[in-house]
Amino acid sequence: MKIICIARNYSEHAAEMGAPQYERGSREAVSPAFFLKPDSALLLKNQPFFYPEFSQRIEYETELVVRIDKVGKSIEERFAHKYYSSVTLGIDFTARDLQQQAKQKGLPWTLSKGFDGSAVLGDFIPLSDLGNDIQNLSFSLTRNGQVVQHGNTRDMLCSVDRMISYISDFMLLRTGDLIYTGTSAGVGPVAIGDTLEGILEGRHILTCRIK
Repeated sequence: MKIICIARNYSEHAAEMGAPQYERGSREAVSPAFFLKPDSALLLKNQPFFYPEFSQRIEYETELVVRIDKVGKSIEERFAHKYYSSVTLGIDFTARDLQQQAKQKGLPWTLSKGFDGSAVLGDFIPLSDLGNDIQNLSFSLTRNGQVVQHGNTRDMLCSVDRMISYISDFMLLRTGDLIYTGTSAGVGPVAIGDTLEGILEGRHILTCRIK
């Protein structure tokens, strides 16, 4: 099982990170950057996240997550919708201090993104229960009861179907693979004692307590 994460898929988030901003439909947007997390990164069933000793700044990034339903390779974009049927929310925890160090040295982001527990995963919901339009889903994250992130999948630079098609050109997609589709603006740090809650189309999807 692979955890595939799309980078910089919302222009406002790219701006807050000081990264280049692309237009929807541009070459960069339709050929998205992505990275992988190991399966040990998964944090399921509202389990707590234990703040690691190796970082001084862990940040949340809330994302729509798509689960692949069947094996596919070199999938045409027009057929990509046949490869998923349910979605949820996830949190891509990032050790921002380690990421900045890696960027400065021109190194991969693996240490800052792939550590244990860094991929929170909520409960999956059939897309049919949400109106079937994966490109018009509203989601938000609260931190200790206050909304800190809010987004809608219509603002993605690269659509879900396009990212599935693009990824499948490089690697085989298998049943159960997860795609974290990018985060909206508003990412920020967590602290021990915080409670994070994810909401998708008005439905409570996940809770994550920081310990």
